[in-house]
Amino acid sequence: MTDHRPQQPHRPRRGYLGAAAAFAVCMAGTTLPTPLYGLYQEEIGFSELMVTVVFAIYAFGVIGVLLLVGNVSDSVGRRPVLLCGLALAAASAVAFLAEQGLPLLCLGRLLSGLSAGLFTGTATAYILELAPPDRRSRAAFVATAANMGGLGLGPLLSGILAEYAADPLVLPFVVHLVLLAASFTVTWFLPETVRGARPLRTARPHRPTLPPEVRGVFVPAGIAAFAGFALLGVFTSVSPAFLAEDLGIDNRAVVGLIVFTAFFASTLGQLLVPRLGTARAIPLGCLVLIAGLALLAASLAWTTLAPLVLSALVGGAGQGMGLRGAVGEVAAAAPAEHRGGALSALFVVAYFGISIPVIGVGLLSEPLGLADAGLVFAACMAVLAAASGLYLLHRGRTTDDGAARSA
Repeated sequence: MTDHRPQQPHRPRRGYLGAAAAFAVCMAGTTLPTPLYGLYQEEIGFSELMVTVVFAIYAFGVIGVLLLVGNVSDSVGRRPVLLCGLALAAASAVAFLAEQGLPLLCLGRLLSGLSAGLFTGTATAYILELAPPDRRSRAAFVATAANMGGLGLGPLLSGILAEYAADPLVLPFVVHLVLLAASFTVTWFLPETVRGARPLRTARPHRPTLPPEVRGVFVPAGIAAFAGFALLGVFTSVSPAFLAEDLGIDNRAVVGLIVFTAFFASTLGQLLVPRLGTARAIPLGCLVLIAGLALLAASLAWTTLAPLVLSALVGGAGQGMGLRGAVGEVAAAAPAEHRGGALSALFVVAYFGISIPVIGVGLLSEPLGLADAGLVFAACMAVLAAASGLYLLHRGRTTDDGAARSA
């Protein structure tokens, strides 16, 4: 019987940093168009609802890949899956460069989603497995930071290039293609961590599985990930229009910087998790996320910039705490041979958070207006975050009581 368990590669101790760099580059491409949607609207001509639909096409691409081949890297190996992800990211950049209307824009977003779907669970597991045993805790932070940091760097890079350089709809994607080529080279020379990996051509669609060991923590972790990603989804899809139409800010570098702030704060929030512990990080992250949603609601209601920036900082930090806590809990509970699939299942839930609420805001923005639609969204996500946090606190208290009685 073939053994597909992850093995510790005999390569330089910092190989996991190379995988993290490729992870960040791939994820940066998924948010690269964020500050450019206004330019696409002027050039092609489509509504704010269509902006959210185009954005959500990416999320559905991610979800489709995670559902069909989310755990394929557990059998065919991590490295071939990541190389395919980088190739799809390059195809997405080419589609944006060739953009001549809405169909190619949608195709570019779909290809971007497919690349992110291949990377999200696989790269997280790969980084953890490439890291030496004494750096596993650091590697967990590196994996989630590469994910969130890459998502934040995309709009920052394209915003600056679009505002201060020539060819705003061309140069960002050319730069990304160069970075993808470098990432492909680095990934090519990384070692494989799955023992007895089968050839890539033998890969077959197979839904992510949830081992029994994971199911107890998965629901609250998934709800927290859903709410946190929903906040980031609204920031990346709706905030450019809110800044331009309601606040009169059309500087694309500023738009990119504000979106980057949310993802940067997410990375900072993840730094708190080792001190808190992954079990505490999720409910505390939900509490901080609710505060961020309240600030977002204040910005939308009063049409002011300061609460929006604070919402990016506070909400992003809460999202980072909850995400790293969720990834840590699921990865620790999952058997090694099912870790990639379990993490992919977690990110399926998270990416539903990016797609469904964002489309909902787009639909509500037509009859209610963008600000009121955002208020409805903030209220719904606050309820979800509170439910996850309260469930985990109750579960932790019940576990402690049971341990005390058995002692």
